[in-house]
Amino acid sequence: MVFLRHTFAATLVAAFFGTALAGETAERQYVAIAQLPAPEIGARVGQAVEVDVDLAAGNLEVGETDGRLEVHYTMAFNQIAEGWSWQPLADPAVEDYYRFKYLPLQSVLVERGEYAGEDKIGTTQQMKVSWRYDYFLAFDNLYDFYPRIVDDDAGFSANLPAALAGRVGLRARAHLVEPVISESTTFWKAIHARPTDFTLKKRYLVGKLDEIDFVDTASGEVLCRIGPGQSRCTGR
Repeated sequence: MVFLRHTFAATLVAAFFGTALAGETAERQYVAIAQLPAPEIGARVGQAVEVDVDLAAGNLEVGETDGRLEVHYTMAFNQIAEGWSWQPLADPAVEDYYRFKYLPLQSVLVERGEYAGEDKIGTTQQMKVSWRYDYFLAFDNLYDFYPRIVDDDAGFSANLPAALAGRVGLRARAHLVEPVISESTTFWKAIHARPTDFTLKKRYLVGKLDEIDFVDTASGEVLCRIGPGQSRCTGR
């Protein structure tokens, strides 16, 4: 059986926002850790990681005023709805129900062939088998960067020269914390109206966010950097 792999992380926006620049893709970094024995995975706590944010997932807004770009990445709804992130006893006045936030990094689609199946009585169909791997950076220290407020537009912003339009990217730097990586799986069985067995695997690099960089995707230059205590930066 032939497996076809398709990476579509930033492809949809590459022409406008530019391509990824980090040395290793999120997939490669995750897989390199996941294949280690458990004690060695634990030993990766504290390891620095650098990942490019998948802008095809949305959230990035760009406007131009007086020869400058106003670039804003919204974080308000980037909350991880996994059991290990859920805090059912949280007081919503002071903390979030979902402790961990995320930045989307990459999606990889793997086609795993097809088979003859019958979902509708008397009707045989060819059922496809598709797996998708979504990669994320998970972190629980968003409010080290800006206060926890009720604002749907909360996130990271940059003021940049207008000449950079079409080549602005976003990169995150973090260090890993326990459990280092995490994975969840959801499966949808093929039916007559949707003849595809679809498996979705969400894979997380788990860490503490150290900085957000707005980068020039043409040169790799860091245009401006946001560290703890900031939510905004300015590039020359």
